[in-house]
Amino acid sequence: MQFHERIRRELDELRALDRYRILPDISARNGKAIVVNGQSLLNLSSNDYLGLGDDKPMLAGYIKEFSATDHAMTSSSSRLLTGNHPLYDQLEQALATLYNREAALVFNSGYHANIGMLPALSGRHDLVLSDRLNHASIIDGMKIAEAPYQRFRHRDYDHLEELLAGAADRYRQIFIVTESVFSMDGDLADLAQLVALKEKYGALLIVDEAHGVGVFGKHGLGLCETTGMVQKIDIITGTFGKALASTGAYAVMNSLVREYLLNTMRSVIFTTALPPVILGWSLLTLAHQSAMARERQDLLLLAARLRHKLLERGADVPGDSHIVPVITGSNSLAVALAAKLREEGFLCMPVRPPTVPEKSARIRISLRSILQWEDIARIPELIGG
Repeated sequence: MQFHERIRRELDELRALDRYRILPDISARNGKAIVVNGQSLLNLSSNDYLGLGDDKPMLAGYIKEFSATDHAMTSSSSRLLTGNHPLYDQLEQALATLYNREAALVFNSGYHANIGMLPALSGRHDLVLSDRLNHASIIDGMKIAEAPYQRFRHRDYDHLEELLAGAADRYRQIFIVTESVFSMDGDLADLAQLVALKEKYGALLIVDEAHGVGVFGKHGLGLCETTGMVQKIDIITGTFGKALASTGAYAVMNSLVREYLLNTMRSVIFTTALPPVILGWSLLTLAHQSAMARERQDLLLLAARLRHKLLERGADVPGDSHIVPVITGSNSLAVALAAKLREEGFLCMPVRPPTVPEKSARIRISLRSILQWEDIARIPELIGG
């Protein structure tokens, strides 16, 4: 009885802090619109940045093609048992070729990638240095790993260098971990500076491109492509679950690291493999997005225009990407602003701690290339008015 009383009390505390969460009732999604609790809204809370998830002709063609094969709908096993499939090899080869890297490894999700990679690669004689605003999955991976870790101030590379200099010759290996596009602030890592620091101090650099893939770069490889750093970053991770409109994640690296991860990474060894239907769809969307340079440009121009208009209205809008957060500070203000926008037909979900730091609640506007300015032109007035 004490257990249930405690968790009921904790839930009541979350409600009082405007941090209580419920699952939305989503009954339909069609292009720009989404139906939530029976209300049709402009969907500004999706990570389907290129709109591929709503490309019905492409999906119909894929289903027709897939139904003509004898592929099963499930893998029924881990890859190291009987769950491997030729489509895995094709997908990993396509990724390695696209990035011009030796090898790639596909995971069940970005979360699987981040909770498994650092524990596999690092030990108690190593050190992990992580940007303070890295995603929760990276933080969880550091907590699982035996290696000690420190978090440098967000995008403060002078602070990072202080930590690197202080750790020199004290550890077997130092790992630097960062996102490229930070998911809650929409700001960008300085990959060139990170590469310079990792080379100066002999560190290994891991860059999570979850929100950069599909959006940045001529071929959609992310910020690493835009900055010319693809070959200089030791491990680049990406996800299929956002701009690539599928399920799963991947990392590109050299062949030796891939071989080592395949033998040591628990979130690869001890999980059921992805089903062939997902692998085939990922192959299709990966190839399709690589030719969407115009859509990427349109998306970033749309985001820049919205950010400019919001700043003119006095809104607190950090970042420089397709993710446009509006900082409210308090949880109650974020919830109230999201409700106001919903009344006007816009779905912009409130984001509160622990997803973001205390006193930095916000609404997060997630733009997509299928949107036009006319779709969102009223938002600055609604937020700033």
